[in-house]
Amino acid sequence: MNFRERSALRADLAFIAHWVSPASHVLDLGCGDGVMLEYLQSDKQCIGYGIEIDDDTIPECIKRGVAVIQQDLEAGLAMFADNAFDIVVCNHVLEHIFQTENALRELKRVTQPEGIILLGIPNISNWYSRMMFLFGYMPLGLECGTESVTYGKGLGKKQAKDFIPSGHIRGFTSKALQEICEHCGLEVLNWWNQGVDLQSRLLCRYLGAGIRPK
Repeated sequence: MNFRERSALRADLAFIAHWVSPASHVLDLGCGDGVMLEYLQSDKQCIGYGIEIDDDTIPECIKRGVAVIQQDLEAGLAMFADNAFDIVVCNHVLEHIFQTENALRELKRVTQPEGIILLGIPNISNWYSRMMFLFGYMPLGLECGTESVTYGKGLGKKQAKDFIPSGHIRGFTSKALQEICEHCGLEVLNWWNQGVDLQSRLLCRYLGAGIRPK
């Protein structure tokens, strides 16, 4: 599947790519199979690196000609110099990281002073989750086990039954993300609704943020 086919299913990827200027130096954290970096390199002449931990997707990155480093983000980004990148993409990665502040400070360190960090997160304060909280159920975007995502999901059990736990150990709202970014020397410039379909857009299930070092 190429980038255009993937972005038709994942509107967040198309929006992120729209932010990237031609010939930018790009770091994609959690780059998956490398499809976005492949597109940025071929269509926008960007110079890019990907960080990925999944054994299964590393060969796909290599096939696409993406420079990928297999690395756990908990270990930091010491292989990159300060101010190395114009754009750092961290799309639906932060919720998997235990040392959140350390990760944000590393993003700041490797980003140019006038560069942009593009973050994507599940929004646990989405409207559906607010109703689930009201009746004592688990919100969307949080997991309490490693074998199923359906625990405590109430009416969401049917929707979630085909998913496997993906390691969401952090939960974010827009206010929480803004405050933790400020704590780590980052400024949130703007927000967007990252919904990939009508339902998720209406519920505001996913948030995107453009962030800059202070």
